[in-house]
Amino acid sequence: MSVEQAINIEDLRRMCRRRLPRIAFDYIEGGTEDERGMPTNTAGFLRYRLLPRYLVDVSKREQSVTLFGKAYSSPFGFGPTGTMGLFRRGSELMLAEAARDANIPYVMSGASNASMEAAARIAPDHLWYQLYSATDQGICADLLRRAHNAGIGVLMVTVDVPVRTRRERNIRNGFNFQHKLKPSIVAEALRHPAWIVEYLRHGGAPILDNWAPYAAKGANATEVAQFFNSQVPAPSQTWRELDTFRKLWPGKLVVKGVMTTGDAERAVAAGADGILVSNHGGRQLDRAPAPIDMFPAIDAAVGDKVTLMLDSGIRRGSDIITALCVGAKFTFLGRAGLYGVSAGGLAGAKRVIEIFRTELDLTMGQMGCPTVADLGPECLWTERDLAPVVTRPRG
Repeated sequence: MSVEQAINIEDLRRMCRRRLPRIAFDYIEGGTEDERGMPTNTAGFLRYRLLPRYLVDVSKREQSVTLFGKAYSSPFGFGPTGTMGLFRRGSELMLAEAARDANIPYVMSGASNASMEAAARIAPDHLWYQLYSATDQGICADLLRRAHNAGIGVLMVTVDVPVRTRRERNIRNGFNFQHKLKPSIVAEALRHPAWIVEYLRHGGAPILDNWAPYAAKGANATEVAQFFNSQVPAPSQTWRELDTFRKLWPGKLVVKGVMTTGDAERAVAAGADGILVSNHGGRQLDRAPAPIDMFPAIDAAVGDKVTLMLDSGIRRGSDIITALCVGAKFTFLGRAGLYGVSAGGLAGAKRVIEIFRTELDLTMGQMGCPTVADLGPECLWTERDLAPVVTRPRG
């Protein structure tokens, strides 16, 4: 089965799983501790139902949105996902190319294998950069300088990684950024010949290109990874660092990982242009609530002061529509993008976009909402409601 034949994201997930060895797929799929966060995220969307409005002209449907002054063709983009080169070499550049061609944003991870400069050459108008605060703030300042010089207009500062968590799948598999694979893992990997051939042909583990300039001169992939781990996460980070980033960064600044109204208000006070309500895809605090459940309160607190976005748990176009209905201006895909590009490279990344666009288009038509602007809280029903919301007919 080719990626072009994939009907939904779950098809791409299964293809990804077949291609990758367990150690790599488990890194994508895993959460932390009991891994309750991931099902919590997907279940959060299912607590909402979408209300259709019929006898509305939906012969023409449009899903474009404007975000930070730029018109994008769909209300979703590729969010930051790290160490993608382990799953398929050049993955970040493939996502950048797919995003450029589809006119959606791609956020390059602070733990990417490709460099921001290489991605900016491919997608200069669609690339954002994600920053992890480092122990050495001089490195952060230089990363911001490089991002600005590369023409990147939006910086996304991730705040929900104060400490490294226990990702128990990775521990069992012996996965770490040093990429020293134990024999049993190597034996299992040999059952995935396409991946193992690519891994060996490129000389083993990929390097963290954005961090190579800050490690020792001539450092190999393992040594750069060790240096990265010595710098990130930075448990001493506070709001002072965010204030500093705001002063240093001349473009739009988005704070990723906010889950409370208090933090949202503090981010606005620091000068954030956007907030991404997120629990890191269930990979940090396992007992955290779903972002979709926290969103209404955050929207009520700061929604008129900042651009609010959402990620974590999005697997269907109807999930994106649900997020837009509760008030999100935009959404980002995490694992879904990894499934596609890992399974089929550039074609897989493009197929992810096609699937979500098709699902969005058909669901909007069924709901009687020809544009994204037609989506709102009146389009939702939850089991807490005694009866569906009554609204005036459209059209």
